[in-house]
Amino acid sequence: MNEPALEVRRMHPASAQTNPVEGTVLWSPVKSLWFTSHLLIAVIGGWLTISPGAVLLSCVFTVLTLCLGHTIGLHRLLIHRSFTCQRWLEHLLVHLGTVVGMGGPFRMLYLHDIRDWAQRHRACHPFFIDQRPIWRDALWQLHCEIRLKHPPLFEIEREVREDRFHRFLERAWMLQQAPYAVLFYLLGGIGWVVWGISVRIVVSLAGHWLIGYFAHNHGERDWHLEGHAVQGYNIQHLGLITMGECWHNNHHAFPESARLGLGHTQHDPGWWALRALSACGLVTGLKQPADLPPRPERIPMIRPARTRARRVNKEHDVLDLL
Repeated sequence: MNEPALEVRRMHPASAQTNPVEGTVLWSPVKSLWFTSHLLIAVIGGWLTISPGAVLLSCVFTVLTLCLGHTIGLHRLLIHRSFTCQRWLEHLLVHLGTVVGMGGPFRMLYLHDIRDWAQRHRACHPFFIDQRPIWRDALWQLHCEIRLKHPPLFEIEREVREDRFHRFLERAWMLQQAPYAVLFYLLGGIGWVVWGISVRIVVSLAGHWLIGYFAHNHGERDWHLEGHAVQGYNIQHLGLITMGECWHNNHHAFPESARLGLGHTQHDPGWWALRALSACGLVTGLKQPADLPPRPERIPMIRPARTRARRVNKEHDVLDLL
């Protein structure tokens, strides 16, 4: 099977047999028990300790960690390198992304890249496709992992792999909750701990899975990626609560773009936050679609009643939603 081109190459063929099709889905004890434990605490403890202050804390900290941490620190920076910043700021953003509760930075790199690598082939294992009944997809994505029969080699770039702070986060990713748990307890008691830690983690993990499920099955497409087993979709009206991650068709088309919401009505809080950081001189080199090299497999899907094409350079078009 031919290896598709990747913008950031961390996956490499291990042999001529390397493929994303043959594999077995297995229960992941750490992944499953971590989510289930916080789910039980959130359901039982959340009901017993609910208060306006605890709910407000949970909402604010969820937005902070998902926006600055997950979508900016982990996704747009560490994974796709769509902008640059000082090392201290990278450490802070990646730390906040780790606090979301999905795993350490190396684990997040692997989970993202193995999925992207698989989806960019003409065929891949159903684990990567999100087209099963929703209950089964939840079971697989929140409690299981896949073991490919012929997996690719995964190699993290040296500057990330040898970074001491990233290595610390990878080893102690669960313990990143502890300082915040202590702080919340001192500020508001056990209720703030339940809502600020467990409820937030459950909402973040379940929300991340749900957006991934719908963004690969429902919505609108302005771009088609020829030869890819999985297409991304843009989900209208969810830009604000997903920090811009719902514009998944745009992301499939332009993976290294720091801007996910490309149309005037495609709200992208992650991009807004990056623009604010850029205005403060904290980040530079914000990449947009016009800054990226052409991809022969990217085909614009023109819908005259809803879209118009705007030429941004000689190699490709970007669609602006009217």
